[in-house]
Amino acid sequence: MDYDLKITGGLVYDGDGGEPRKADVAVRNGTIVAVGDCAGDARETIDARGHIVTPGFIDLHTHYDGQVSWDAGMQPSVNHGVSTVVMGSCGVGFAPVREADREKLIRLMEGVEDIPGIALAEGLTWDWETLPEYMDALDAKPHSIDFAVQVTHDPLRVYVMGDRAVCNEPATETDIAAMRRITREALEAGAIGFSTGRSDVHRSADGEWTPSSEATTEELAGIASAFSGLSHGILQAVNDFDLEREGDAFDKEFDILESMAKAGEGRPFSLSLMQRDFAPDQWRRIIERAEKAEAKGVSMRLQTAPRGIGVITGLQCTFHPFIGFPSYKAICDLPLEQRVARMREPEFKAQILTEESEKLAGDGTPVPPIVDALMAAIDYVASKTFLLGENPEYEQGAETSVLHMAEEKGVSSLEMIYDLLLEEEGRALLYFPIYNYTNMNFDNVYEMMKHPQSIMGLSDGGAHVGTICDSSFPSYLLTYWARDRDRGGKLELSEAIRRLTSDIADYCGMADRGRIKVGLKANINIIDFKNLRLYAPRMVQDLPAGGQRLLQDASGYRAVIVDGETVLENDQLTGKHPGRLYRAGQQAMESAA
Repeated sequence: MDYDLKITGGLVYDGDGGEPRKADVAVRNGTIVAVGDCAGDARETIDARGHIVTPGFIDLHTHYDGQVSWDAGMQPSVNHGVSTVVMGSCGVGFAPVREADREKLIRLMEGVEDIPGIALAEGLTWDWETLPEYMDALDAKPHSIDFAVQVTHDPLRVYVMGDRAVCNEPATETDIAAMRRITREALEAGAIGFSTGRSDVHRSADGEWTPSSEATTEELAGIASAFSGLSHGILQAVNDFDLEREGDAFDKEFDILESMAKAGEGRPFSLSLMQRDFAPDQWRRIIERAEKAEAKGVSMRLQTAPRGIGVITGLQCTFHPFIGFPSYKAICDLPLEQRVARMREPEFKAQILTEESEKLAGDGTPVPPIVDALMAAIDYVASKTFLLGENPEYEQGAETSVLHMAEEKGVSSLEMIYDLLLEEEGRALLYFPIYNYTNMNFDNVYEMMKHPQSIMGLSDGGAHVGTICDSSFPSYLLTYWARDRDRGGKLELSEAIRRLTSDIADYCGMADRGRIKVGLKANINIIDFKNLRLYAPRMVQDLPAGGQRLLQDASGYRAVIVDGETVLENDQLTGKHPGRLYRAGQQAMESAA
């Protein structure tokens, strides 16, 4: 046979953003070997007539650092056309680690990224200590899709500084030198970059600050200097710029990040960008500073989401408006069926609606203060809370909000939420876009996405499993922004695909993927674009130790192909696991050697 696989008759979007063309695509030994008129026979042929053919999508911002050690399927990202994920965002991860510190890292990931600690404790294999050992251990396990590893600041700091790392002590010159050496070692072993987190919202499960949250300029710049002389590697940070502290520390915080980016000696840097209701113009200040940095020669991209950063609330979820109410706390440990039965009792309902939420944030809890503020402003929350429906609608107006429902029914917002949570036998889910929805539309999201320094990110795939379900971002970008949006701006389909493929590949230095081009890795999607759709999020209980998580299904993925093998066919996993660790810079370093 001439080829292992031939895709025929599809409309090919090459990933560069240009016009598509009807063409065949031929694959041999996991590599694209012909595009166009692919004469010759193949062991397998996929008829793609009526479908689009795209490069496999790349997700720049995920947290599969734990899941990747036990889960071959890599759902939900694979269900949305993603064939490569970049893990280790926001500075949290599981390597390097000493045995005595494993529980610290579990508690940190549980608090920051809302991944059940019991699932991590049972699922993590811990067959590593150093970062190169972590990468080798993961690469030896089966996976449906490819993945890349970042050096994460929190475990790095704990590994070098021990208990001093979690007591907000500044790193010494010796500490910084050790962190720089370990980072360099990991980069030379193929780590794709380094990430740090400086968010007041991020706490461990015990309510402690994250180890990296108060790192000094000297520490961050010292670690970033590990990139010196390398032709690969990216830097990533998340920062809320001390939003909840006294005074405005915005410029001071941005100066710290800019110093870190400069110390990386030209390596690409990205920063999370979103609109927060409590600082509605801050995102424009971030853009302004990023533009000035770029003008000074500091490479700086802004990770942008294609919709609101939305919290899913329900009786099965991590959060809902009644979790701090005394009556609910008395029944919170009951099975769902029994909780629903109690909550349907008229006396119970009458009592709880007279109560107020007790304080949830504070010492000993990972809950950020913003949650208490929201609980005290329930009408505001209800004004931005929606039912998504079976065909999820994320850009809704005030007329479909829970607040409007309450006004129409003549009840309080709290009672309306109470009644809605009990629907579907207590499995109903409500959607509250906590970020990117200040103006009750996506006009600002569109402006963010259209900015020349923007880059698609922030899906948090693998994280916030009981509150957020945003790993469907790629499918949403295609269905909503390139097809269905009937208000304001839209994206051309070719541009949406470019943003999910070559743009991220070029930023990350992934020269072997991100395009349908001869000689590149055969990570390819075949999509029934006209019928592509998202379904409502759903809660499943499939994590280790019976842990639960939100998944969101899509239909329309005729095939997701990784390294020439079909890992998802008609939206179902095939059981094939060609996914491998992407080792950054290996070819360049081998050539230099």
